[in-house]
Amino acid sequence: MERDIVAMSQRERQRFHLLEMAIGGKATLKDAGKRMGVSYRHAKRLKKKLVTEGAKGLVHGNRGRPSPKALSSELAERILKLSVSMYTNFNDTHFTEKLKEREAITVSRDTVRRLRRASGIAAKRKRRPKKHHKRRPRKPQEGMMVLWDGSPHRWFGKDRPPCCLMAAVDDATGKLLEAFFIPHECSFGYLKLLEEIVTRYGIPLSIYQDRHGTLHRNDDNWTLDEQLAGEQEPTQVGWCLKSLGISPIFALSPQAKGRIERLFGVLQDRLIAEMELREITEIEGANEFLKTLFIEDYNRRFGLKPELCQRAWRKVAKGLDIERTISFCYQGVVGNDNAVRLGGMVIDIPEGPRRRGYAKAKAEVRQLLDGSWRVYYKDTLIAQTDPTPLKEPIRAKPRRKSHIRASSEQRWVYMASAAV
Repeated sequence: MERDIVAMSQRERQRFHLLEMAIGGKATLKDAGKRMGVSYRHAKRLKKKLVTEGAKGLVHGNRGRPSPKALSSELAERILKLSVSMYTNFNDTHFTEKLKEREAITVSRDTVRRLRRASGIAAKRKRRPKKHHKRRPRKPQEGMMVLWDGSPHRWFGKDRPPCCLMAAVDDATGKLLEAFFIPHECSFGYLKLLEEIVTRYGIPLSIYQDRHGTLHRNDDNWTLDEQLAGEQEPTQVGWCLKSLGISPIFALSPQAKGRIERLFGVLQDRLIAEMELREITEIEGANEFLKTLFIEDYNRRFGLKPELCQRAWRKVAKGLDIERTISFCYQGVVGNDNAVRLGGMVIDIPEGPRRRGYAKAKAEVRQLLDGSWRVYYKDTLIAQTDPTPLKEPIRAKPRRKSHIRASSEQRWVYMASAAV
């Protein structure tokens, strides 16, 4: 004789046992109801179902039936086709967002994940157990600390040459302040980030950064003035931070600047997929996409509310020349012919209204971020030229040693071989 097998949960098994005891006279129905956590009237209903229908009467009626909210086979098949065609480079969450935004398909991330794994589509990234690191609390106000860095990567695919994404985030909100692509990480990239941040938001109190050579002096050469001062002169970027009163904070490990590292992890995941979807393969088009669409969308999805609503950005002082302050700075000496020479380039100094000639005068030579040049004498602009290609400044001995007080002294010099 075949017996029906009824699949029951532990709760239903307990009810079955207590009701059997009540039917057999080993317990009262009132006590059985209390143990089941139901009223006496409901206990009577359950007892009646057990007597008339058997154990099946205690099982929920919808068990084994397909859910009315279940995904249809046609829709599931369409989602999988999109997954392996247009959205192969999207993770589960990102793919779910695009299904809603571009395909008008609203499903949960768990549903997408279940469909993908069932069809053999592996997760985009393997999750490894994280090492223990002590979390640094976020700053309470926006503008108190900015984190910036550059990420060299093959952003446009394996068949395209690598380039560098420069990015800056606010520590309090996680807000992506600015991002753009350049050929490689260099001083210009950080100065451009700084200019955009200061122009758009204001001056932050501090900047958290790594010890890259454009940000931190990693050489052992100390000039006489540096020895007397007890510290090395900063880099070109460091000079700009100092001029604006921004405190630089140097991280000693990648984990110390984990928030900017996690940003690049998200961007290498989402940004690459978005650019591939739009067939963006060049720096110019990518920068336009970042500026017009991606940064705003990123901040909408991932931005946080700061602990304090009052912002800590410092306003740019009236009369401060941002173009001059955030630029490359070189020391120069005007020759007898009233010209300044830098790396083979000659800048002629015209006759001024107050001074006919500037021979032997020490001048401050600035190359702005647009490539143009300015020459200042005691904060007075005495010459300017058209743009020339930007070049990474290096520290070396100036060629004219007659103007050097010590033979070991090095300065920031403009050399033809140091193209950005």
